[in-house]
Amino acid sequence: MAAPDLDLVLFGATGFTGALTAAYFAENAPTGLRWAIAGRNPEKLAAVRDRLGLEVELLHADVTDPASLADLAARTKVVITTVGPYLEYGEPLVAACAEAGTDYVDLTGEPEFVDRMYVAHHATAERTGARIVHACGFDSIPHDLGVLHTVQELAAGGPVTVRGVVRAGGTFSGGTFHSALNQFARARQMREAVAARRRVEPRPDGRSSRAVRGTPHRDPLLGFWLVPLPTIDPMVVARSGAALPSYGPEFRYSHYAGTKTLRYAAGGALGAGAIALAAQVGPLRNLLLDRLPRGEGPDERRRERAWFTVDLVGEGDGRTVHTRVSGGDPGYDETAKMLAESALCLAFDDNPPTAGSVTTAQAMGPNLLTRLRAAGIRFETLDQP
Repeated sequence: MAAPDLDLVLFGATGFTGALTAAYFAENAPTGLRWAIAGRNPEKLAAVRDRLGLEVELLHADVTDPASLADLAARTKVVITTVGPYLEYGEPLVAACAEAGTDYVDLTGEPEFVDRMYVAHHATAERTGARIVHACGFDSIPHDLGVLHTVQELAAGGPVTVRGVVRAGGTFSGGTFHSALNQFARARQMREAVAARRRVEPRPDGRSSRAVRGTPHRDPLLGFWLVPLPTIDPMVVARSGAALPSYGPEFRYSHYAGTKTLRYAAGGALGAGAIALAAQVGPLRNLLLDRLPRGEGPDERRRERAWFTVDLVGEGDGRTVHTRVSGGDPGYDETAKMLAESALCLAFDDNPPTAGSVTTAQAMGPNLLTRLRAAGIRFETLDQP
């Protein structure tokens, strides 16, 4: 095969988050970056290019046209995709990248999709050298790299436990909301995908790494009321723990939302439960989906007011370390930043030798930490052992 003539391609640049990612590249792309934007509508692509003042090639790519995806994957080192929900639209591009040996990044938070892609395409990607890196946005970089930073700061030789507590002020994207509701409605299929992955995924030799579902309680160190958070993040963190010996012989991670008062914690738990129940009823699910269409999001003023923190408490060898990851608008601006920097890291940095379906900590680790800090996302150590 001919060598790729592009460093990266952004697929889905006409969507809300895709356009923000293109804007991030317009402001922050390194000199000489060879990149293009891709999609199925050339007029919309041209509008994005012209609005941002870009000088980039426009590529036709359509998830219903495998040949167009194969051509796209053959031309570039890295493909970024913001085209979701990924269960509906994602697999053809994963397959094309795995076959071509092209690195792939997305911002999915859909556990079923990630597990199914592992079963179907991990072996091919390992053979070709492609790195398939899911969850390169707010799901799950602050948690995955935050735990990596915490483990490094703790430097324990024995068993390690980490709890992560996320707090945020902002608006969910339409795509995220659609993905979450669809996953709530597919509990049986999610269990089947987990089981299928467990049958083929090797376990670490002589070590263990698991996500542990906690219980609601008040955290004495952080001062927050904690509610277990059923997202993809703990699964990603546990996979990093399984892949990286630095996490110790026995690693456990638990994941929570944090609130200042018990009233807010109870209200949040009830609200999440109500949405999960509504997702099981077709008409109610469709009504909720219609309230926040895909491809839409808040204006710049609202995004400027948004924020997030992820507090992480690591314990091991009788010591405790408290770290924090924080930044601005989690669902859009910071997600676009994380996604773009992940692609640049894969394209240009001297990363550990990996292939197949890998996590951000496993594939890029300290290099991506360095990039995100330089881009304004804070990784801090508040209390050292």
